[in-house]
Amino acid sequence: MGGIKPDHEVDAGARRIPKVWAKDFSFFYGKNQALRSLDLEVPERSLLTIMGPTGSGKTTFLKALNRLSDRVPGTSHTGSLLLDGKDVYDKDVDVAELRRRVGMVFALPVPLPMSIYDNVAFGPRKRGITSRKRLDEIVEEALVSAALWDEVKDRLDSPAQNLSGGQQQRLSLARVLAVGPEVILLDEPTSGLDPISTLKIEELLRVLSERYTVILVTHNPIQAARVQGEVAFFYMGELVEKGPAASLFVRPREKRTEDYITGKFG
Repeated sequence: MGGIKPDHEVDAGARRIPKVWAKDFSFFYGKNQALRSLDLEVPERSLLTIMGPTGSGKTTFLKALNRLSDRVPGTSHTGSLLLDGKDVYDKDVDVAELRRRVGMVFALPVPLPMSIYDNVAFGPRKRGITSRKRLDEIVEEALVSAALWDEVKDRLDSPAQNLSGGQQQRLSLARVLAVGPEVILLDEPTSGLDPISTLKIEELLRVLSERYTVILVTHNPIQAARVQGEVAFFYMGELVEKGPAASLFVRPREKRTEDYITGKFG
């Protein structure tokens, strides 16, 4: 199956190429430019939080990275958006395989109308895994990684719709993990959750970033500060500033960043 494979010839002998790399990347919905000449690097096994007000291009960047934007008529782009040094928009890219490697969790969890077990097993089954033993292993591993196993292990045959909102969101994450991604994208995953569920998701992301490349989108600077890792501030389709959360929130270089994190706009 033709997919995206690491380009080990890129910068041979130089520094390791980023897992995700936007190089002068712009994105358009018809004539409307949503992203403007982004230059952004995301290392492998790291956590990047993209913050910014509504309309700043945060979600557009995620959807461009796993090609969900292909479903919107009239879109176009310029520049490069690389995964392991390979442009995700190259003609030989298998988009289905790309979306396995770059999984996405949305703001609103929508469990499939089936059991908890079948929700997690759905992706592996679509990929041809039929062994019950192997599916059991995958489901347990994914639910453990999503910090949900202990809460549902005795009711895997129960309808997923019976889970709480926070549990449904972690189930959505388990479904992504079950197909073996390399990059996990999360678009405002806690926007509809209570504070306790929100903190569980945030703690989970820090753990997952030790094994995966995690990119979180939020409009909430307080959440970006709590999650730590690297933070990128988007505004009007531009990358204004990027840096470690510990320094960006204390000493932002750009006035627009300072104005946003102090609540002067957004």
